[in-house]
Amino acid sequence: MRRFWKSKTKPNGKKPPAEEKKQYVEPEFTKIRVVDFDLKELVVLPREIDLNEWLASNTTTFFNLINLQYSTISEFCTGETCQAMTACSTIYYWYDERGKKTKCTAPQYVDFVMSLCQKLVTDEEIFPTKYGKEFPNSFESLVKKICRYLFHVLAHLYWAHFKETVALDLHGHLNTLYAHFIVFVREFNLIDPKETCIMDDLSEILCSPVPAPNHVTER
Repeated sequence: MRRFWKSKTKPNGKKPPAEEKKQYVEPEFTKIRVVDFDLKELVVLPREIDLNEWLASNTTTFFNLINLQYSTISEFCTGETCQAMTACSTIYYWYDERGKKTKCTAPQYVDFVMSLCQKLVTDEEIFPTKYGKEFPNSFESLVKKICRYLFHVLAHLYWAHFKETVALDLHGHLNTLYAHFIVFVREFNLIDPKETCIMDDLSEILCSPVPAPNHVTER
């Protein structure tokens, strides 16, 4: 029997009940990573690479990886289990091209996010792939928009679907992806800290070096 964990959508200023304890910040889960080296080395701009080229390459990669990570639990993220796009006590609303605010289910929101990101990263006028093609003046602001939306998806994965992720034994991948993403956006100031503060407890744990394992001598 599958058990679905529903998050509260209305913060009331009270401490969350015991069943809403943040499982994803518990040491037994945060210590699981795919890699154990300093992710900062992966995000620093190489001397010979143009900044926009570097941002384009990494942003496209993160879009593909986060889209793939979400797809692993998408069957559990439905209009019934996730009636709003939530993370902690935050509800994310979608704003269309006209600025109209819409409350939608989590799967609808994620579909909007991924469709927009796909449209942007495959647009040759925005993410040029041909040599000599210039990036538009709006490029950095569009990268920031993509990263902000992708953060919302990551936050929702932890808040609403971490149990399913653990059950699939994919939390090591999620932890590594999240840490890599946060180190990247911090390096280039791509997301306002006010936006990511809801996950600061997890960020500080995962973005710190992995503790060295304790070696036990068998007798």
